[in-house]
Amino acid sequence: MEHAKGAALDELEPLFTAIRKRDRVTERRPGYFYRKGKALAHFHQDPLGLYADLHAGAEWHRYRVSASAERKRFLAALDKVVGAGT
Repeated sequence: MEHAKGAALDELEPLFTAIRKRDRVTERRPGYFYRKGKALAHFHQDPLGLYADLHAGAEWHRYRVSASAERKRFLAALDKVVGAGT
């Protein structure tokens, strides 16, 4: 599974726009988000779809983000992480 690039980044732009609205989250380059200087989320593409890796606590969790409902689930998880201060 490779990091998202090109058309995949374009497809994910509405999700990125939603992430950018979260407090304390910065984007160092397209599709790579950080919080307090530490990696928070990045995105992958493969033939089966688009995926987000979210750093929650000491672990990374993978979320499929190809469909609207999947993106909402990812944003809910992101909000828990950002709100929890982890």
